[in-house]
Amino acid sequence: MATLIRRAGFGNRAGRGARRFRGRARRDMGQAMSLSPLKIALLLLALALPATAAGAQTTVNFTSLDGTTNLVAHLTRPADNLESDAPRPAVVLMHGCSGLLDKKGRIFALYRAWARALAVQGYVTLIVDSATSRGLGQTCSRGPDTLTMWRDRPKDGYAALQYLQAQPFVKANRIALMGWSQGGGVALLTINDKSNGRPPGLAQDFAASVSFYPGVCSDQLQSKPFTQVEPQSWATKVPLLVLIGEADVWTPFKPCDEFIAAAKGRGNPVELKSYPGAVHAFDAPGLPRTELPAYRMRDGSIPVIGTDRAARADAFPRVLEFLKQHLDAN
Repeated sequence: MATLIRRAGFGNRAGRGARRFRGRARRDMGQAMSLSPLKIALLLLALALPATAAGAQTTVNFTSLDGTTNLVAHLTRPADNLESDAPRPAVVLMHGCSGLLDKKGRIFALYRAWARALAVQGYVTLIVDSATSRGLGQTCSRGPDTLTMWRDRPKDGYAALQYLQAQPFVKANRIALMGWSQGGGVALLTINDKSNGRPPGLAQDFAASVSFYPGVCSDQLQSKPFTQVEPQSWATKVPLLVLIGEADVWTPFKPCDEFIAAAKGRGNPVELKSYPGAVHAFDAPGLPRTELPAYRMRDGSIPVIGTDRAARADAFPRVLEFLKQHLDAN
């Protein structure tokens, strides 16, 4: 499934087959200038501040609802919340199939950027490391480890929810779930009404979910025999925002768009924002457009990753506004 490669601080090394596009395309400045001053201000505020201004990060542990995995996660509290247990909304972050850490043991730049942006807005964040906790590296290639991640990561998500709900500085009914690529697909598996990860008797579910270029985003892969959902019946009570590039061939736009449109037509609180010309990992910071022939698709197409400045500039304030709508309500 889709991945994040370890290049420019983002994802899994592409290997010998990776080829950087020559002559990086110039961005349409007119698109960037069309952003409202408020959106630009929010984006600059969220991304320009140093990490210390956003809050302090600590490593925590808790058990996945798979019953065996001791999960490692990285907790960040807003800077103005460190001296008080006044409860704040929170966000659980789920990484892509490359895992969370680079070869030097650092959290990839993409997740650091989002955690910083969320902390600046006053949210507690919890980045769950599903891969390292299981002794795994990348799970982008087909194999049993990949199947394990799809099966068990929804249980990681709900374990993270319960961990946060037990903290005095978190509003138990104001917790969102965010995921990228494999983690984005995990978000869809987690919040559906027949999720295999949801514990019985859960008093309060996620308040919202955001999914970036999600894997398994189609009715076929969200239905039997892959899940407990009947075809054309995927449903959720959790408000969902999906963001995806229309030129993404790794987690293809068309089946995802059709899947979300059908779910919305059945009355589910879901929406999709697409970006023409954007490819996989469009919100990553400073990632050159790169082909990944090592992960060639079944139809022969070659995945491409890379930052799209206009899409990224839209996605940050759009997501923050979506979360504000669902997490900051009284």
